[in-house]
Amino acid sequence: MNRIKTDICIIGGGSGGLSIAAGAVQMGAKVVLLEGHKMGGDCLNYGCVPSKALIASAKQAYAMSHGAKYGVGEVEAQVDYAAAKDHVHDVITTIAPVDSVERFEGLGVNVISEFGKFISKTQVQAGDTIIEARRFVVATGSGPFVPPIPGLEDVTHYTNENIFDLREKPKHLIIIGGGPIGMEMAQAHRRLGCNVTVIEGAKAFGKDDPEMAAIVLDNLRDEGVNIVEDAQAEKISGEGITVHTPKGDFTGSHLLIAVGRKVNTEKLDLEVGGIAYDRSGLKVGPDLRSVTNKKVYAAGDVAGGLQFTHVAGYHAGVLIRSMLFGLPSKQRTDHIPWATYTDPELAQVGLTEAHAKKKYGSALEVVRFDFHHNDRLIAERKTKGLIKVMVVKGRPVGASIAGHMAGELIGMWAMAIANKMKMSAIANTVLPYPTVSEVNKRAAGAYFSPRLFENPTVKRVVGFVQRWLP
Repeated sequence: MNRIKTDICIIGGGSGGLSIAAGAVQMGAKVVLLEGHKMGGDCLNYGCVPSKALIASAKQAYAMSHGAKYGVGEVEAQVDYAAAKDHVHDVITTIAPVDSVERFEGLGVNVISEFGKFISKTQVQAGDTIIEARRFVVATGSGPFVPPIPGLEDVTHYTNENIFDLREKPKHLIIIGGGPIGMEMAQAHRRLGCNVTVIEGAKAFGKDDPEMAAIVLDNLRDEGVNIVEDAQAEKISGEGITVHTPKGDFTGSHLLIAVGRKVNTEKLDLEVGGIAYDRSGLKVGPDLRSVTNKKVYAAGDVAGGLQFTHVAGYHAGVLIRSMLFGLPSKQRTDHIPWATYTDPELAQVGLTEAHAKKKYGSALEVVRFDFHHNDRLIAERKTKGLIKVMVVKGRPVGASIAGHMAGELIGMWAMAIANKMKMSAIANTVLPYPTVSEVNKRAAGAYFSPRLFENPTVKRVVGFVQRWLP
């Protein structure tokens, strides 16, 4: 049995673990990284990267048959589904070297390609190696949750972990789950020529602003995606693949399960390490430190909060500050954005309108700007969309966007909330014309317009100045 002593031992080579490893080793810490499966984690191999690549293929197919409004002849796209999957895997292969064992060993990280498990409060075992570290970081991420639906075990079904390996184009894809993963895959497969039915037990995009979600859902339905809400899957039978719900039975050729995520803790032996946890992840404080074992920290999905790749990267910064420099460092969540890459896109940062009303009551102001007033979007015929900004005492506390490039537009509001900027900072920003980003500036303008144009005092002052100004 080999034994290693190190400063930091990181369990998990996904976004959070890799970010911590790269930062810590380059600042002088000794780092051991344990990854028993694929470097890059879920995001690179099964999530963000492959899904966006498939969406790009679907976007191209859709554009070929929807060009008349631009004066371009329409043709029916000849979709080679297997070739689209080749594109997906080529994208993964292109990005993979950045997350590879070779790169991290080159930085000075001791990478062990084994799963890690706690054998005491101060030691982790990976294969035939025992690692004793001053600090441990659990960054094992999450995987798809497969619910115990009767009959599911008797039919072939897919999750995000194997749908990108499917090379036979589904004739009719049934998707259980109307969240971001389900809806992105629904539209992508519809645009690639599949019939698609989404079955959602509650409301599609249930975590987003309902008004914004409706804009996206209307567009998906217009494209031919059948979205059935309030329809809990009760059982599955194998005549084709039939999903039985209170709203009827739905039969298709392939089945994708996209109902949510479960954190990856089963291989860790956390009890042996004296580490408290529950189904949402490790129990940690605002500093991401275990409440029961002060040598242990969590990053990413297993920290029990928002499950996004960029959150794992953010956690890395929080932990590097505390573990390497001994400085107080706590996470916050009010400035974390997220986006869904349907067409149109859906994005959020901070509080939704409903949550902001509940928290701030009458102190809340909600400003709105419709995309159809933006000249660049008119030129590109992408005018279906809306931005809402929740404002309290001149500062944004949330922004909701549905529309073209919403995932890009949300960045300005994430920056404003993270840095406690006022609406005036957005309004004072000069942007090139015509750009989609003017949507943000016009939303800020909508906050100030009534203060300037509907204020009797302003009009009296202007009248006075005009009479007496030389």
